[in-house]
Amino acid sequence: QVQVVESGGGLVHTGGSLRLSCTVSRVILRHVDGIGWYRQAPGKQRELVAAIRNGNRQDYSDSVKDRFFISTDYAQRTMYLEMNNLKPEDTAVYYCNTAIPTISRWTWGQGTQVTVSS
Repeated sequence: QVQVVESGGGLVHTGGSLRLSCTVSRVILRHVDGIGWYRQAPGKQRELVAAIRNGNRQDYSDSVKDRFFISTDYAQRTMYLEMNNLKPEDTAVYYCNTAIPTISRWTWGQGTQVTVSS
């Protein structure tokens, strides 16, 4: 089965930046029609914040639009999330996974913790 490993999280101050990475194995990332980054804050449901669909269309939730940017390196089987101007409300565990209804979710990885201090 597909394995995902997220990394790059950490503790930053408000306004700071981080770059998250998601490396997948046992799948050719280029062949997946929709992949994305999710996050789950304490006491809240997991939400999709950024996605790449059909190879090049990028979608962002309103809460991160113009601050977060998703990209991929298919050769490295890696997906990235560049996060800028971070806010305390961005504090969450971040995960990567498939992002369209027609593709089953991979087994969730451990995620990577992002903490933004005010």
